[in-house]
Amino acid sequence: MNKVIINTDITQGVINKNIYGHFAEHLGRCIYEGIWVGEDSSIPNTKGIRNDVLAALKQIKVPVLRWPGGCFADEYHWKDGVGPKEVRKRMVNTHWGGVVENNHFGTHEFMLLCELLECEPYICGNVGSGTVQEMSEWVEYMTFEGESPMANWRRENGQEKPWKLKYFGVGNENWGCGGNMRPEYYSDLYRQYQTYVRNYGGNKIYKIAGGANSDDYNWTEVLMKNAHRMMDGLSIHYYTVPGDWTDKGAAVDFAEDEWFITMKKAYRMDELITKHSTIMDKYDPEKRVGLIIDEWGTWFNVEKGTNPGFLYQQNTLRDALVAGLHFNIFHNHNDRVQMANIAQTVNVLQAMILTEGEKMILTPTYHVFDMYKVHQDAQRLEVASSCGNYEYNGQTLPQVSISASRDEQGKIHISLCNIDPLNKADIEIELRGINDAARVFGSILTSGSMNDHNTFEQQDVVKPCEFNDVNVSNNQLAVQLPPMSVVTLTIES
Repeated sequence: MNKVIINTDITQGVINKNIYGHFAEHLGRCIYEGIWVGEDSSIPNTKGIRNDVLAALKQIKVPVLRWPGGCFADEYHWKDGVGPKEVRKRMVNTHWGGVVENNHFGTHEFMLLCELLECEPYICGNVGSGTVQEMSEWVEYMTFEGESPMANWRRENGQEKPWKLKYFGVGNENWGCGGNMRPEYYSDLYRQYQTYVRNYGGNKIYKIAGGANSDDYNWTEVLMKNAHRMMDGLSIHYYTVPGDWTDKGAAVDFAEDEWFITMKKAYRMDELITKHSTIMDKYDPEKRVGLIIDEWGTWFNVEKGTNPGFLYQQNTLRDALVAGLHFNIFHNHNDRVQMANIAQTVNVLQAMILTEGEKMILTPTYHVFDMYKVHQDAQRLEVASSCGNYEYNGQTLPQVSISASRDEQGKIHISLCNIDPLNKADIEIELRGINDAARVFGSILTSGSMNDHNTFEQQDVVKPCEFNDVNVSNNQLAVQLPPMSVVTLTIES
């Protein structure tokens, strides 16, 4: 029997809602068709932004959205994407498929999207091919209220008042597609560029330095040593790839061996956060600098018959378990992890939503975001667990992942993942520190096969259902998790 103790009267800090952030890059059909269809489209839209996608994203309470990249950010020149659409410069997206961008979705359109979603914009600036002046003028254009060339140009383009901009990334993956830089060189560039990311009026920008690729701990060491006093956040990127970068594995047609290795690599996020955090603690023991995991998620081979540069992949129950594992890990590192942005929002990699013309479907990953949104800005609760293992071919992983929180209304939320695709998990949960668990209810996401996914023909193969396999007695919960399932319980006392 798996045993869990939750001390409901011992809190361990706030789970930042920005852990549930998203990432929308100019890549494939994420922006164009996925989010932006234009005002003349037959697809119902609000000033060019498609309404069905907008409504779905509002449902999961997107807290923050990162844009325009990714690798695209370091070849994006923002001035090409403002002003009348008919005169905006066209450009070649050299990173992603070599397609021509018409720049119809630019700064104004992105800020409108964030206003409609009621989320914070997180803009990633161009260090790789841009200039200090270009970055400085972008911030001025967006946030300066007074008289200046950039502020006047913004007004001419239809935005009288400045926008509020909290999050700004100074470059992206500058160790790779953002310039193939050494950490010593980038840390000096970061110090220079961030100087000109100004705070105008009452707008205060949270500056995020471009951090490490996966387990490049030296990058974190150098950045923290040279520039930690000049940053508010430091990013890392890590993708769950069951194969290697030449053959990443299939998104749908996989067997248990690939299921197991995917879960193993998803669990690795805990190790990466722990080790990067240890380095950050050396220079920042007060944990002022947030760890920003602004690219994470599964990365498989593209779907057959699609443009290989568009990174379009299906989304199965396996992806849902990966998302649940990551959230539990992020929760349990809430002292350092202050934002995470899944890659990506629509039609790219581990997407929330897939579109095909006017059609739209919600993925299993979307449903996990919906089930877990109850943890946004909640107090993390102390959890102690003693659980068994998922065994495959002589290897083992923890079978059950768990985290818990209490929201402002006093409701307790417990999220559990059973990663074993064949075996159920019986769990005894002892709730300490409350008088009475008067009402317990929940939802579950599971399906009959590990490969199950939603299609445009069958849109609800994998969707949440009410969860009833829980018995309550004297603040003891007996829970039976089916194989390969994600469950969120709510407890009212």
